[in-house]
Amino acid sequence: MTLYELKPRFQALLRPVVQDLAHRGTTANQVTVAAAAGSLAIGVLAAVGMLVAESPTLFLLFPLWLFLRMALNAIDGMLAREHGQQSALGAYLNELGDIVSDLALILPLGALPGFTLAQVGTFALLAVMVEAAGLVGPLAGASRRYDGPLGKSDRAFAVGAIALWAGLGLGFGAAASWLWLALSLLSLFTIANRVRHGVAEARARTAE
Repeated sequence: MTLYELKPRFQALLRPVVQDLAHRGTTANQVTVAAAAGSLAIGVLAAVGMLVAESPTLFLLFPLWLFLRMALNAIDGMLAREHGQQSALGAYLNELGDIVSDLALILPLGALPGFTLAQVGTFALLAVMVEAAGLVGPLAGASRRYDGPLGKSDRAFAVGAIALWAGLGLGFGAAASWLWLALSLLSLFTIANRVRHGVAEARARTAE
């Protein structure tokens, strides 16, 4: 069970908003670009606040933005599917935008006390590999894989929780290293799951 499985319920709540945006002429690609740009802005602000003012307060923006980003990600997909806006460019923007957003929100955590850029950078790299493992599915004859336990939505929840804790001025102490180790191991497990299930699906399709 991952947060991704709650997506249909979330989409149902957003559908009136999506319909209104479609009527106003808003496009899926505009929403996708806005989500990536917003993530970059929030990440840079938080990092600058930490490096220049030595204040983690701006990391409190992360949980709020991550929730809004999740909504924007759902909205762009619904605009594309339900309002005839699917396009090759949109597919590229959607996948690349998610990776840009992830990096923009994960890497600034390396500026927090108790964390090292190596720890955070390793997790950021694994986050990219998790998404790559999902994207390879169609190339291997399977579907786009969203297997957990640490997919995009769950990763966002973890990043938001870390940022909230830090923004409140609470330290991680000796748990810092174990935290990133656990997240990295969960990412590796997620990669393995996506590969394993993708291969099994491709073989099953071939056997049909």
